[in-house]
Amino acid sequence: MILDIKEIENKKDDYLNKEVTVQGWIRNHRKQKEFGFIDFSDGTSFNHLQVVYDNKLSNFDSITKLHIGSAITVTGTLVPSPKEGQAMELQVSSLVLEGDCPEDYPIQPKRHTREFLRECAYLRPRTNLFQAVFRVRSVAAHAIHTYFQERGYVYFHAPIITASDCEGAGEMFQVTTLDLEKVASSGKVDYDKDFFGKQAALTVSGQLQAETFALAYKKTYTFGPTFRAENSNTKTHASEFWMIEPEVAFCDLNGDMDIMEEMLKFVVQYVLDHCPDEIKFFDEFVEKGLKEKLEKLVASEFTRIDHEEVISILKKADVKWEFEPEYGEDIAKEHEKYITEYFHGPVFIKNWPKDIKAFYMKQNPDGKTVAAVDLEVPGAGELMGGSEREADYDKLVTRMKEMNMSSEGLEWYLNLRKYGGCVHSGFGMGFERLLIYLTGVENIRDVIPYARTPRSCEF
Repeated sequence: MILDIKEIENKKDDYLNKEVTVQGWIRNHRKQKEFGFIDFSDGTSFNHLQVVYDNKLSNFDSITKLHIGSAITVTGTLVPSPKEGQAMELQVSSLVLEGDCPEDYPIQPKRHTREFLRECAYLRPRTNLFQAVFRVRSVAAHAIHTYFQERGYVYFHAPIITASDCEGAGEMFQVTTLDLEKVASSGKVDYDKDFFGKQAALTVSGQLQAETFALAYKKTYTFGPTFRAENSNTKTHASEFWMIEPEVAFCDLNGDMDIMEEMLKFVVQYVLDHCPDEIKFFDEFVEKGLKEKLEKLVASEFTRIDHEEVISILKKADVKWEFEPEYGEDIAKEHEKYITEYFHGPVFIKNWPKDIKAFYMKQNPDGKTVAAVDLEVPGAGELMGGSEREADYDKLVTRMKEMNMSSEGLEWYLNLRKYGGCVHSGFGMGFERLLIYLTGVENIRDVIPYARTPRSCEF
């Protein structure tokens, strides 16, 4: 019978001392005069299977010449392994080469830098680090869907192409079928002749459209790619990334924070439960103390505090700041770190100055702040951001005018406030930022399969 390594691990007592067939790849190959050892992986488990062959096989000589990276089919008997740290090994009765691999194969059994592996990103899932990273990515994505689906949310597919800029930032990739060389020579753009008859772009967020579904289904969420044409080369920025954006009707800011906390704890615990081998690997080789950090987050009580009080704490701190904290302004990374250490755990910073936040956030009675919240977690800083949405039509229109935003093309969004509108809230979490936190791998380019960054669009 053909089995996966994962199946063998899960029912090892059923398969011990029985003949099985496995199919996968050679990760390492140690040859000796009368026998040899193959480190075998099929990708179904983070763990490998040791394959042992000897010179009693008719094709012994040809097996000894097999290269690292080759695809093979192996039949043999699973027996208890004398090697410490592994429960069993496969004693070969038959081995067939399915696909050879040349000796200049880039992924050799040695330490490769992450920078090198980005250059051959199509091969890096074959390394231990990226086997672990992308399995955690898969499991975490499933955990997110599981959380929302079990609680009655409707999964909403936000449009990728849009004519509205959710954040009002203008850093969007334009979508066009116009001949750009002709546009350049003419010196002007006639959008009437473009595919949509208007200016269109790749979405920066599915939030505005998700609000329309929340006001029909009560609870909805998006989970898909978003795009920012921001010329930034930091470790935490990419031009294409995935976002989780729930929207909930009849939910205020406190309810929003409840959901943020519950969802994050659920996903972290799910990954701890379903990826123990990967988490152990990260804890040992990537970030010491990672497992303890994640377990502590799940057990933590999340502090809730106003932005103004945070600034007061920072100003009183006996710290020489690189960026001096100021009322009415954003906080820096150093401030985020201090606040999570000050409260010994995750912190919700709420009620932010309205002048540094987006137009759609509910304006508080003080006229200075909005019902917005950022979640700061130890070791990572900001992980999520959300708000209660402005439900008052007139206030929303006035705020857009104050920010010199045109309502053209957003009439449908404003109408939500007229057609049975209600208190509603939501938040966004960058999926890759969560993965950085879960794995300890600090560069966004290493937690997304094929990173899209300024001047880099390979594979």
